[in-house]
Amino acid sequence: MPQLPEQRTTGRYRIAVVCLGNICRSPTAHVVLEQRIVGAGLGDRVEVSSSGTADWHVGKPMDPRSAATLRDAGYDPTRHRAQQFAGDAEHDLVLVMDTSNLADVGGRTDRVRLFRDFDPAEPGSEVPDPYYGGDDGFREVLAMVERTSDAIVAALEREARA
Repeated sequence: MPQLPEQRTTGRYRIAVVCLGNICRSPTAHVVLEQRIVGAGLGDRVEVSSSGTADWHVGKPMDPRSAATLRDAGYDPTRHRAQQFAGDAEHDLVLVMDTSNLADVGGRTDRVRLFRDFDPAEPGSEVPDPYYGGDDGFREVLAMVERTSDAIVAALEREARA
């Protein structure tokens, strides 16, 4: 399991999740990861945000299919509004959804990684974009995100104990 980079910001440890438009994958990861962090009692120590590398959807809510998938699984997708990624300077860890997003944010560094680098089942894999597919793609993305979020929270808990 990869180690988390050391905190470089002040206040809470800041994690950004990034995809292309910030309406499907990264907001799903944002909602799930944030809920898992709060559930682990780390909400006062860790902050999550999401954004997209493109500006097409800035200010819009998440894709209705993503929102429905989250709602059906017991999450609240209503607070999300898309925003564009402004760079990694304000974050301790940036987790991108695929290699195209990775290239868009300037490539892999200690602080910039694929979201699924933390996936215990398929580390280093991409989170596929469900936008042009059916409902099954959104459910598959949610399953990947939940599993990977649990592993990220476990890493955060280990760091909190260290």
